[in-house]
Amino acid sequence: MRTLYFALPIVAVLMIVGCGETTQPVPDVAYDATPYQLSYGNLPSPDLPTDYPLTVQRVALGRELFYDGVLSRTGEQSCASCHVQTDGFSDLRRYSIGVRGLPGKRQAMAVMNLAWHRDGFFWDGRAATLREQALHPIRDTLEMDETLDNVVRKLLALPAYTQQFKRAFGSDTITAERIGIALEQFMMSVVSTNSKLDRVRRGEETFTESELRGSQIFNREFDPRGRWKGGECFHCHAEPFFTNDRYINNGLDDDASVTDQGRFRITGVPRDMAAFKVPSLRNIAVTAPYMHDGRFATLEEVIDHYNVGVKRSLSVDPLLQYNMQVGGLGLNEQDKADLVAFMKTLTDDAFLKDPAYAKP
Repeated sequence: MRTLYFALPIVAVLMIVGCGETTQPVPDVAYDATPYQLSYGNLPSPDLPTDYPLTVQRVALGRELFYDGVLSRTGEQSCASCHVQTDGFSDLRRYSIGVRGLPGKRQAMAVMNLAWHRDGFFWDGRAATLREQALHPIRDTLEMDETLDNVVRKLLALPAYTQQFKRAFGSDTITAERIGIALEQFMMSVVSTNSKLDRVRRGEETFTESELRGSQIFNREFDPRGRWKGGECFHCHAEPFFTNDRYINNGLDDDASVTDQGRFRITGVPRDMAAFKVPSLRNIAVTAPYMHDGRFATLEEVIDHYNVGVKRSLSVDPLLQYNMQVGGLGLNEQDKADLVAFMKTLTDDAFLKDPAYAKP
């Protein structure tokens, strides 16, 4: 009898455990290849990756990863920590602060319209593809300070992620490559194309007088004979993307004062000394501070630089020849105010609060 009494509790425990296992089954999920319909308004069709076409599930997985601190060593820092949607997916700090509490070395670039981005990523173009770029911050000791192997181990321990990787890629295998692809797909889905300028171009709105004057200055070359005001801006920031995707030295420093060699560190080509990727001006009014080192706090400071502050150097871009002449471009206070007014028309308020890009 004592043996029977001893065995009964064991049987009861086994029954409870068994019932628990049968009432909480692991859900079986299937690969879902539903294409993601990228909406891009009046922008030209992008040249999207063909090896991994955009799908709803891969974009959704990338969005989850973008907002998840699991990618960092401490579990507290995500991509979104330094790329905030309401700030144009940029960082309002001059330098982002990583998990070690230390600042980065360059200003965080805005995440936007990257499906059309070409010729490298980062200020210096050191990443050839967006999926490669997406993995750099994870490993950077000044940013997330984690290893890719450890990120994979952490994700494998989370059933919600193994299921989502199966939906997105056809198996629950998690690799660094797949993480990069998913992040790439989400970032490619982040599209800004509904600013006031876009609505003006579609005939839905009109510029104010100041915005119109600013547009004219922005899209004119400097006239040495003084017949009109020209800001020379469009050479590097032409519509519709407001970037030419080039790397240029825009005269921030002369040869003696350069502290960041920029693109030169990647290519070793002399003309790339202190050259940096030309950023898009879309949503520029909400993505301060400006330049690779965040040295300018306002658009007014940026305009002052191009008006009278461009410095000569051996690698300064030839497009800035008139900016460097005595007196610069000769823009007065009204001209500069008009330019700021025009650039503010590039703000896409719907983009800044679009729930499709927000934390899931």
